[in-house]
Amino acid sequence: MASATATTYNRLVSPKSIVIVGASNNKSKPGGSVTRNVMGSSYNGDLYLVNQNAEVIDGKQSVSKVEDLPDGIDLAIIAIPAKGVYEQIQKLSAKNCKTVLVLTAGFGETDEKGKAEEKRLVELADKEGLTMIGPNVVGIVTPNYYGKFAGILPQLQKGSIDVVSASGATIDYVMEQADLRGLKLQSVFSMGNSAQIGVEDVIEMLDEHYCDEDAKVKIIYMEGIKKPAKLLKHARSLTEKGCILVGIKSGVSDQGSRAAASHTGAMATSDTVVQALFDKAGIIRVRSKYELVEIGCALDALKNRTEIKNVCAITDAGGPGVMLTDELNRYGLTLPPLRENTRKRVAEVIPAFGSAANPVDCLPTQTGQQIASIIRILAEEKEEIDAVVVLTGNSMLSDKWECYAEIIKAIDESPIPVLPVLSAVSTTKELLERFKQEGKAYFVDEVLVGTALGQIRNRMPLYKPEAELRNYDKKKLTKLLEGKEGVLTPDVCDQLLDSAGFKRPQSIVVKSKAQIHDVARSIQWPVVVKVIGPLHKSDVGGVMVGVKSEDALEGAWGKMSKIAQFDGILIQQMVSGTEVILGAKKEEGYGHLVMFGLGGIFAEVLKDSQFALAPLGLQESEVLIRKIRSIKMLEGARGQKGMNIPLLADFLTRLGQLVCDFPQISEVDFNPVKGEDENLFVVDCRIII
Repeated sequence: MASATATTYNRLVSPKSIVIVGASNNKSKPGGSVTRNVMGSSYNGDLYLVNQNAEVIDGKQSVSKVEDLPDGIDLAIIAIPAKGVYEQIQKLSAKNCKTVLVLTAGFGETDEKGKAEEKRLVELADKEGLTMIGPNVVGIVTPNYYGKFAGILPQLQKGSIDVVSASGATIDYVMEQADLRGLKLQSVFSMGNSAQIGVEDVIEMLDEHYCDEDAKVKIIYMEGIKKPAKLLKHARSLTEKGCILVGIKSGVSDQGSRAAASHTGAMATSDTVVQALFDKAGIIRVRSKYELVEIGCALDALKNRTEIKNVCAITDAGGPGVMLTDELNRYGLTLPPLRENTRKRVAEVIPAFGSAANPVDCLPTQTGQQIASIIRILAEEKEEIDAVVVLTGNSMLSDKWECYAEIIKAIDESPIPVLPVLSAVSTTKELLERFKQEGKAYFVDEVLVGTALGQIRNRMPLYKPEAELRNYDKKKLTKLLEGKEGVLTPDVCDQLLDSAGFKRPQSIVVKSKAQIHDVARSIQWPVVVKVIGPLHKSDVGGVMVGVKSEDALEGAWGKMSKIAQFDGILIQQMVSGTEVILGAKKEEGYGHLVMFGLGGIFAEVLKDSQFALAPLGLQESEVLIRKIRSIKMLEGARGQKGMNIPLLADFLTRLGQLVCDFPQISEVDFNPVKGEDENLFVVDCRIII
């Protein structure tokens, strides 16, 4: 028996039967438009039409009410005024139609009344065990049918690109750009208001029913992430299966501050969490619909290869080659020098004043035969060159179609992927249409191509968490944290650090002034004194360094005892060296966001930090550490001793494991973690349950 997800997926993608409630002969209405599109597509299942006023629609017999339909229709498309939607869903459910696509607007996107009515629809769908897409949906397009009422109908190609969008208008903009550039799609899912199911649920379906013939590339547009854990799980799973996901999450600005009691909490924004989720899932995050299409075109040309580093460019002018080189270099890609023999052979093909270096400059007299010959020569370096970018404008000095025709041939035959940048979008408009009719996608700007290649190359790999960490005692930690709430005391923090395998400096908690005399005889001077009680010690004058005597220690007590929330002092062994911060913040639905950055008093001032979702692997932690701008300081600069990066990565991995094992932890700051070489210590620890 098929699972509920499988059944819904099949009904949405390849329904055996469809009913359009609100079908119409008037093509200016949603019901008329979607009827035309379904009937005009390759749909070969059973189609039923419901209209209370028309017996025949587009030559097909209709029925006046849902009650006259047969039982068990796979998919209902609803295109009637909002006030009638609830009743029609009730009737459809009674006829055992359990998947509905609500095109109708006028619900949650309008006002409070609309939101209330949308809530009623969700409650009804949940009660009846029915799947509802929408409301306010533009529609769904698959290789089996065009269930869309407005906007462009895209060119479809099996195995190309799936598009899943929370916005109908945005999805049309993407399809317009794709059509303009010759980029074909496999399926398009518009989720509208996502009242019951959203983008995350479609990603789940695409993951659970993925096969090798399906689209390898998934384009996602989201305005909110309601089910982050589901998105992470299934996007990551698709990535593991060889898919490439590219996404936009709009609405990233933080309006107002986020309440937090730690440096980590204050520095983590809602956008930080989204970026961490995308990174963890391997999703390439972009900012515009144009970038979505650009990367789609690049992946189409690359045949979905993502391991690219070395590029060769063939140009008809120097400037575009320079700009492409600059952009590729910015993302860590290179245009390597060609072999001497390759350069000699290329020089025989191009004009005398051209350049046989990389980029290869054919000058404005560039011909199709030159392009074809150079690509054939470059094929001998296919082990060293990952992509060839051909840049050509229109100098009017040669037959432009000859150039385009040879590029088309090279795209099909070259062992190295060929990316055509056809910049003459005005003077060769008809030729570009002809180029697209040959089934090829093209680019219009060399810098955008460079950006797309860079984004593809720098897609975050999927890291696995560590199976086991030495000296990490989960049993002791469980017992230690049992029943704890609020801010953990320094002595509990010390025990926790020891049980989790962190190094810390010698420390003594003093709760009364009378203890100072005995403590002074057992410590090595100088020491650091910190107030116990206030969360942000430095802000209230609660940290004194270089305390060298018993008298100075008593003076520190006297000063700090006047601080609000004073509850004693912590005396610590002094540690010299660079300061960094490690932290974690629980994010509802996402798990814990782990942070690494430059620490001490500079943590929130410089904000030189990186974030990732827990758990972490050692390699992932080290990559995170090496991303901060101040990495040279940690490695040791100008004769100063650095910090052991693998040991820092171990600390960060342990922190990620700690918050995963004990999700009741709300916020963590290890600030600073300080020291030199392998002598690294968690100097100050704040943990909130």
